[in-house]
Order: sequence, then structure tokens, then C-alpha cells
Amino acid sequence: MNKCHLVSGLVTFLWVFQASVSGAQWRQPDTHWLYKTVNDTELKLHVFTPEGHRPSDKRPAIIFFFGGGWNNGSPGQHYSQCAHLASRGMVAMSAEYRVKSRNQTTPKECVEDGKSAIRWLRSHAAELGVDPTRIAAGGASAGGHVAAAAGTVDSFDARSEDLGISSRPDALVLFNPVFDNGPSGFGHSRVKAYWQDISPIHNISASAPPTIVFLGTEDEYIGAAVAVRYKELMDQSGVRCDLHLYPGQAHGFYNPDRKNGYFEKTLETMDDFLTSLDFLDPKSGE
Repeated sequence: MNKCHLVSGLVTFLWVFQASVSGAQWRQPDTHWLYKTVNDTELKLHVFTPEGHRPSDKRPAIIFFFGGGWNNGSPGQHYSQCAHLASRGMVAMSAEYRVKSRNQTTPKECVEDGKSAIRWLRSHAAELGVDPTRIAAGGASAGGHVAAAAGTVDSFDARSEDLGISSRPDALVLFNPVFDNGPSGFGHSRVKAYWQDISPIHNISASAPPTIVFLGTEDEYIGAAVAVRYKELMDQSGVRCDLHLYPGQAHGFYNPDRKNGYFEKTLETMDDFLTSLDFLDPKSGE
């Protein structure tokens, strides 16, 4: 193939990718699944399904958790990522979970709900068309903490659930995640009594899932040095951790409303990571 054909093919691919991303930003969930009820609070998964999805399928899946400092936030934050991944063949969903402003809860309940969502999906995988061995978790900021904690910590499980079913995701996709809840870390005053149990960076082991991390070097909440240390500890444990640092970028730099091109760039990089783990099929032409 000559250079003209290569350039033409690349331009066509980028145009199709950007067009699909643009359409995905406006898509709404196809359905909602109730995964947990706590007193009068119903917690649901906002679900995006691939075209032609059937209950008899065994599709890879991902659950995203929104950011908001464990205080507030909305599942809508990750609709764009969910819609894109559904277009690529995954069952993708954004989870509701309890937060302080609505439920007067602490970070413990946030992590408990995150683990409940993953456990519920795995326990119902056969009837929902999901592969229970390919369930990823993702999230942003405090939602990234919820996902990372589900992948690392052993505490904060709901007592009423079947703990024989694992709540540990098989992969993690993390955007400016809260990794460190130690004395110099994020939110320490709120978790001071149990920070060693809830802080992902203090609970890394060989059983942690392969992880990809997106972080701006000028993030005003999450220091790049913390993410670098997290990767070092993952490497030492023999677990894959792909760290992508974006010079000069602040918290939430990847959100589609920033219109800076990083939303599309992080989607492409996320695609490559998930493809390498057999969560996604290679793009046509690869």
C-alpha cells in the first residue's frame, strides 16, 4: 500500500472515530437495572447495550462511578464513555451510589455500593448477557477511588450479600482517581478512623486488576507524584498499570465539554488498553 492510500485510510478512520464519538455524547441509556435497595433508596445502573445485544450473549462489561468528592455527582458524567464502549461491543453502565448530599453517607458507603454493583452484575451475568470474567470498573476522581478501592481493598462489603461472589473488577479504567487517603492524601479527615483500609495505594497486592490511569500534571486535587508512586507499587506487585500523564492539564481535562481534544484522545487510549485485555475486538483495519 502506498503513502497516499495510508494517509487516506488514516483520515477516514479518524473521521469515522470522531463522528461516532460525537454521536455517542448525546446518547441516553437504553435501560436501567436496580442493583441495590437501602431503606428507601434504590440504586440503579444506567445501562448502554451494544446493538443486537441478547441475554444469551457473554459480552464484556464495565461499570463507571461518577466523581464529586463522595458528596454529590451524577451518573450522567460517564454517559459519553458508556455510549462509546457500547458502540464497540461492551455492555457499559454508569452507577448510582450513595453520597453525602443526598444520603448523609460517608466514603465507606460509597465503596460499599461500588462493590455491591460489581458483585450484583457478576451474580446476574448469565441472565444479562455479560461475561462474569470480563467485568471492568472505571470512574473519575472520587468515583475513580470507588473503582480503585473495589479493585484493591478487602473491607466495606455489604453484610447481606453473598461474599462468595467476587466484587473485584477484572480491569480498571481510572480518570484523575483518588489513590491516597493517608495523612497527606485526599479526604483524610473524612476517613481518618479507617484510612489504611480504604486507601487504594496502601492496599495494592498481586491480586489488583490491570489498570489504566489518565491524569493531568496540573491537577489541583490529585498530585502526579501519587500516580507515579501507584504505578511503581503496581509494577512491584507484578500487575500492569498504564499511566498516562498529560502536561499542563487540570482536573477533569478529558471531559467532552472541555472541547480540547482530550476526550477523544483518552477514548482512543482506553480502547487500546481494553483491546489488549480482550474486552474489545480490534478496530477494523488493525
